[in-house]
Amino acid sequence: MNRSRLAPGAGIVTVPGGLPVLRTAEGEFLRIDTGGTDPRELVARLTPREGAHPDPAELARLVAAFEEAGHAVTGPRRPSLTGRTVHLLGDPLLTEPLSRFAAAEGAEVHPATADDDVAGLAGRRDTAVVWCLDSPVPDGLWDTADRLPARHTAWLRCHREGAHTWIEPLASAPGDVTAAHVRRRRLAAAAAHRELAAYWAGHRTPDTGPHPTEASAALIAALLTADLIAWASGSPPRGAALPARRRLRRIDLRDLTVTEHPVLPVPEVAPLPAPAARATA
Repeated sequence: MNRSRLAPGAGIVTVPGGLPVLRTAEGEFLRIDTGGTDPRELVARLTPREGAHPDPAELARLVAAFEEAGHAVTGPRRPSLTGRTVHLLGDPLLTEPLSRFAAAEGAEVHPATADDDVAGLAGRRDTAVVWCLDSPVPDGLWDTADRLPARHTAWLRCHREGAHTWIEPLASAPGDVTAAHVRRRRLAAAAAHRELAAYWAGHRTPDTGPHPTEASAALIAALLTADLIAWASGSPPRGAALPARRRLRRIDLRDLTVTEHPVLPVPEVAPLPAPAARATA
């Protein structure tokens, strides 16, 4: 029989001359009212040890309260991406660390290429497609993948422009932010929008880097993994200022600084009416 113990990150602090205090995984300190139970008995009960005896009623009540609040758990930690499938496309210097991180979190990881049928993954729930580029995105490359969220398949991507890598919002449902939406929003916000559009279209000098290093590639992969975990759990990462589905991040590869920018989908608009035909005499 698995017995509950303190959840990872939680601990009980004994203040000299005072009552025991729970330090939660989030860093809060909560006083524990042990009632008629000896605090040392509660500490011993929630600390892993050999052997197990039935808990007295008052101690059992305290342990149940810890479990209900999530401060005590039974069994080993379940990896965050267990039961999820992740298809990885793109440049190996980014997909290789991401593959290791996602697999360590329990995901079933499959490498793929741009020649594979990405559209064939649409409609597969618990499945994510992640595309990582160490270059700007060629026109039209992500058009097919942009249709995945409308069929409830998660879609996550990143790309590099000069010294900056952009991690775009994870999209997993109809109405989420797609790569096309990000382009439109960035063009609308740019003072040099014509020049930015020309840069994306390939009218630029050859790339001079900098390419991701081992450290920056690990950072990018970790941020992408955090977005996948948020998708799998249905909640934003702890401490995140913006939800993964509404957050555009820029990583400066020179000093590894990360900045976040809110981004919203671009609403569909009705087409402009056709001009009226001129009457002729």
